[in-house]
Amino acid sequence: MASTNDLKNGMVLKLDGGQLWSVVEFQHVKPGKGPAFVRTKLKNVLSGKVVDKTFNAGVRVETATVDKRDMQFSYMDGEYFVFMDMETYDQLMVDRKAVGDAANFLIEGFMATVAQHEGEVLFVELPAAVELVIQETEPGVQGDRSTGGTKPATLETGHQIQVPLFITTGEKIKVDTRTSDYLGRVNS
Repeated sequence: MASTNDLKNGMVLKLDGGQLWSVVEFQHVKPGKGPAFVRTKLKNVLSGKVVDKTFNAGVRVETATVDKRDMQFSYMDGEYFVFMDMETYDQLMVDRKAVGDAANFLIEGFMATVAQHEGEVLFVELPAAVELVIQETEPGVQGDRSTGGTKPATLETGHQIQVPLFITTGEKIKVDTRTSDYLGRVNS
């Protein structure tokens, strides 16, 4: 149990009959009149749904113990992603639903944070940016460069993103894992 005064971003709460909610944002508010309260933005760990919820200040809320471990993605086994704990060398099979959008950026050897609650994998979190190779993209057309336009490119994972016209097949680029945005070239 914790108090609403102790809330932190990333903390996981057990609310509404055992549902797990991650604190995305919180703000302590002390109005001129009336009692203080805490305004939060919570994300359902399993469904991804985001809701706004207000708590009275100092109210006790139940926290969930979430075990977050850095693991290395090893390989695909059918519909399962196999991760290895680099400390114990234990392997963990994670289904595609729990991996979510992170699947668009995973290649063998990448490190990811795997969050578990009571043995069940809740989600897989990647770093904010990863470096991947462009597997295929059309050449930029001469004259298109003045507009700062973009073109589709397929990453080595098979995921398609938009890149600037000057990017060519085989180049290594940095990609934002949250938005699929191109962030820049990687100098080898």
